Amino acid sequence: MEDEFDRTLDAVGPRLKRLRLRTEMTLADLAARTGISVSTLSRLEAGLRRPTLEQLLPLAKAHGATLDELVDAPPTGDPRIHLRPVACSDGSAIIPLTRRPGGIQAYKFVLPASGDDTPPQMRTHEGYDWVYVLNGTLRLVLGDHDLLLGAGEAAEFDTCTPHWFGATASGPVEFLSLVGRQGERAHVRAAPKAGSST
Repeated sequence: MEDEFDRTLDAVGPRLKRLRLRTEMTLADLAARTGISVSTLSRLEAGLRRPTLEQLLPLAKAHGATLDELVDAPPTGDPRIHLRPVACSDGSAIIPLTRRPGGIQAYKFVLPASGDDTPPQMRTHEGYDWVYVLNGTLRLVLGDHDLLLGAGEAAEFDTCTPHWFGATASGPVEFLSLVGRQGERAHVRAAPKAGSST
């Protein structure tokens, strides 16, 4: 399994170079589009450095490819497992984790670093949201509250409350979101009381 993982990552560099040369893009052009330095791009293409998720996201966007295409992920044959990420114009990515009509939907969000003074674009909609931070710091503006959530922290709220999500200047953030569009709430089982036999 580890050998297969190593082979997959080792093949990313040559694939990135082929994509760039196919469009006759220079390393300087690609650096301007992605914010990744020319020297780092050169090392990635030469296989002298392994790419991180933060590098693959802007590279996929610049090349008009998906993350799966960049790493040549094998199809699983099960669309519930092989869901495609959606790259957004602001550099963020949304990965749907469920595909079924109705009920609670699960998503993974990857947001690029942004200024701590970024003005929030508040929004409201029907439903209920539960978020859990995987990596980084999530800025959650919820009504009059401006919260910073770190890895391992969670929040839940009615989405009729004006809200906005963002990263901070400290770096990108990855978080999970469970959204019940019709107001369904995630069921959280509490720990038993001390001394309880259940």
